[in-house]
Amino acid sequence: MGKSGRSGYRRRLGRISELMDLIYQGSLSQVAYVAAELGVVDNLTRGPRRVAELAAATGARALSLRRLLRALASLEVCRERRDGRFALGPAGRLLSIDAPDSLAARFLYWGRCQWPLWGNLLHSVKTGGSARKLIIGTDGFEHLQGNADAAAIFNQSRVDLTRIVAREVVRAYDFAGLRSIVDVGGGHGALLAVILQAHPHMHGVLFDMEHAMEGAKAHLSKAGLAARSECIAGNFFKSVPPGADGYVLKSVIHDWNDERSGAILRKCRKAIRPDGRLLLVERIMPERLKPLRRHHAFAQADLAMLLGPGGRERTETEFRRLLGASGFKLTRIIKTQAEHSIIEAAAKRFNTARG
Repeated sequence: MGKSGRSGYRRRLGRISELMDLIYQGSLSQVAYVAAELGVVDNLTRGPRRVAELAAATGARALSLRRLLRALASLEVCRERRDGRFALGPAGRLLSIDAPDSLAARFLYWGRCQWPLWGNLLHSVKTGGSARKLIIGTDGFEHLQGNADAAAIFNQSRVDLTRIVAREVVRAYDFAGLRSIVDVGGGHGALLAVILQAHPHMHGVLFDMEHAMEGAKAHLSKAGLAARSECIAGNFFKSVPPGADGYVLKSVIHDWNDERSGAILRKCRKAIRPDGRLLLVERIMPERLKPLRRHHAFAQADLAMLLGPGGRERTETEFRRLLGASGFKLTRIIKTQAEHSIIEAAAKRFNTARG
């Protein structure tokens, strides 16, 4: 085999390895989920443990649990010591429910709610329909209203992810000219809390469905913001609290198709002050996806929206079109160091934005 032949062979082997990694990564995500579900990491935070101790604490069988722990060791979630005990690894603390940047709720939501949807990707691609609707009968978030456990995990997973993005939003955007802001679809208020803490002159409203209210009040109160905030339950397809200077929607518009997204934006247009600002905190889809690691997140998020609520990630052109049709004009886009950008829009003064 010549030099060029050997080079081509190595490239093929590399591509085979990369594709096989996709299979391994999918299964290993379940390893992390099960660890979070069993509370393995929370037990290890108290110090190294023998397998029998962990099995007794988590309700798992010792032999099976040891195999899980060894898989976790390959992910640096834990480490196997020479004495047979397992200790917390460098990645482990992120799976502790009490860690500052915990991803535990995210893995719980992934394993319990998202994993079954991805098993039905073929259905969604062939039909264009939501896998969630196929499985449970609804493609929106109404299912959370009657399931307190699912709602709690969903909202906490949003808090965990929003906490990271929120710091970037406050760093990148000047809120100084706004005295009041409504966080539309804001869950437990993770973004609103960071904004209000950075700007003591502001008053905030957390607006979401009833299932988020108890957690939102607790989160804002714990942050010392009860006096400068209020929580209002409602449906943003019907109305949005009126009269604020600013309206922020983080990862809301991507949940819905153009028709339903437009309906939400028109309610915001009707509610906003004439000189107010609309801020969408969203991923901006590249016009063309390339074989880059950072583009994997865009592709995954876009398909997750198809599988779940039936929405989509959008390009800048698509955001401009959607905002324009809803009574807004896109004024600027501010990139952050996170995956999300801040899309600022102003109300079109000549548009009455009915509906």
